[in-house]
Order: sequence, then C-alpha cells, then structure tokens
Amino acid sequence: MKKIIGTIVLATSVGAIFAGCGAGAGSSDTTKQAEGGTVTTDGSTSMSKVIGALSEAYESNTGVTVTYNATGSGSGIQAVQEGRCDIGLSSRSLKDEEKAKGLQETTLALDGIAIIVNPENPVSDMSLDTITKIYTGEISNWKDAGGNDSEIVLIGREAGSGTRDGFESITYTKDKCKYRQELTSTGDVIATVASNPSAIGYASLSAVKDNVKALKVNGVAPSEETVKDGSYVVQRPFVLVTMKDKELSENAKNFMEYITSKSANEIISGAGVVPAN
Repeated sequence: MKKIIGTIVLATSVGAIFAGCGAGAGSSDTTKQAEGGTVTTDGSTSMSKVIGALSEAYESNTGVTVTYNATGSGSGIQAVQEGRCDIGLSSRSLKDEEKAKGLQETTLALDGIAIIVNPENPVSDMSLDTITKIYTGEISNWKDAGGNDSEIVLIGREAGSGTRDGFESITYTKDKCKYRQELTSTGDVIATVASNPSAIGYASLSAVKDNVKALKVNGVAPSEETVKDGSYVVQRPFVLVTMKDKELSENAKNFMEYITSKSANEIISGAGVVPAN
C-alpha cells in the first residue's frame, strides 16, 4: 500500500511540475524536449538517490535521457572542467582554486552526514569533540567513548570524496584521520560498518539503512528536520557544478531549471535530503 501511495504522490508531483513548466515555456522549448536527447552528469556517489529520483521524473515527462556516472565529487568536478559531462555533482562546496578555473556551483540540497556504527554497538550519542578525538586517534578504544572494550576501527572515504571533505572540515580533522580503510563509495562504507561491531564510519544520511545505526551528535539525531533547522551540525551541501563561461546545451539547461525549481522540492525531500530552494 505504501508503495502505491508513494507512486501516486510522485506522479502527482511530477505532473504539477511539468504543467507549471509548460505554462511558462514557449512551444519551441516543448518541441525540443519532446525530441529527446541526453544530459550527462558525473560525480558524487552520495547524490545518487536524489539525482536518480529527479532524473526519472524528468525522463518520463520529456523523453530526454539523463545519464549518471558515479565517480566521486572530485572526479565529477574535473569532468566538467574537461568537458566530459554537462553537469558535475559534488557533495561539497567548490574550493577557491576550483572557482578560479571558471567553475561555478548551484546548491541543490543540504544533506546530513550520518556518523554510523554497527547496530550491536551500545553507543547511541556522541559529542562532536569525541568524534574528532576518535578519528585523529586520541581515542582508540570504544570503552573510552561509552562502548565495549574493543579497538575502534575507523572507516572513511577516499581522498577526493565530497563526503570525506565535508566530514573532515566539520570535525577539523583534515589530514589528521587515522583510517583503517578508505573506501570508494557510500555503499561500501555502510556495508563495512554493518559487518564489523567495532567499526565507525560516516555516510550520507539519505543512504543509511537499518543495517547500521546513525548516532546522535551533541544529543541531536540526524533527520531532514534537524538538518534544515541547523541543529544537526554534521551536514554539507549537494552542489551542481557547471562552467561559468560555457553555455549549457538546451537539454542540460532545461534539466537544471527543473531540478532547481521549487516545484521539484517534494521529489528532493522524498530522496531524504533538504531542498535548498
């Protein structure tokens, strides 16, 4: 029943979105969309759920195919710069040196970074200061963080990951983390933590399932509401990256306008993140 209701809501939302777009667009735009074509996106693995939902809605109403290459934020940013995709996907803000190369960002949504442990771990709440001490190696046993007497196994993302960059910036641990494993996707981090009672990791809140436990941070549980009101402090932006002085193709431009419109907010929220608009 939940699946049926969800489908009806999605169909209603998408219909409203494109009815609104049609009212504001000329007949030539509608014709161009109906002819099909492709929009290419590349980057953040954490953005897969929200981009997938938006792409599916857009494709079903326009006939335009949206492709997604899950390579990580750094690779997606580079792909835009090198002209290998229309829109880059980054789960961190652009750095000054990247902006200096002609790149620009548009914030699509805000996402909480969940601090995750194995469900068998008795710890349920942790201060940001404790998280920092764990990842820098100052605390190396769970008994010193309210857990069992066992070595803490630190799981993180690879260099260039937007999730890693966001986590390390928020916890002030950049270039200080003592990782046991550096993994190349959100899914790998979750699976590794789920299989090891002594592990701790971080992952996009929208990707977290029941096979891991998301900790409260400073007494606040991660949720759409706490990310939106700022009380959950471990959060980062989901960013769309384009070249400032390079005009997008008609298909890419239309797709960008759609996913950043207020009408798309229900689909973005349904993907577990907070719309920026």
